[in-house]
Amino acid sequence: MTAKQRRRIAFAAALILASGGAAALVLTALKDNVLYFYSPSDVRAKNVQPGIAFRIGGLVAPHSVHHGANAGVNFTVTDGRVALPVAYHGVLPALFREGQGVVALGALDAAGTFDATEVLAKHDEKYMPPEVVDALKRAGRWKEGQ
Repeated sequence: MTAKQRRRIAFAAALILASGGAAALVLTALKDNVLYFYSPSDVRAKNVQPGIAFRIGGLVAPHSVHHGANAGVNFTVTDGRVALPVAYHGVLPALFREGQGVVALGALDAAGTFDATEVLAKHDEKYMPPEVVDALKRAGRWKEGQ
């Protein structure tokens, strides 16, 4: 093997190691952010810090919707194990109601309330967002055929 071939092999090995290291760093940095959807149980288990944007999903807890002034709405999202209070200012989707699946985008505030900037409700009688179904199955609250 000539010196030129050794240099090429060394360069290729260094390139592969550097690429692998960079990929590992990126995956490590993104590990919690890749999963951008959390159930209320996930929020409690992962100790999500205030101010970090993510989506939360579950069911709107019965008797938890309270309309306030200036289009403010407070409600609770639950996965059957943990309930998380949500505050939203704006017009709710027409299909939003208690006992139905909901996905909200926002962040926790310092008091532990999820401050939603967007609220999405299911769009027909049989549909539920797949993330909400998975969260309810993990909580043992999902029954097929619902």
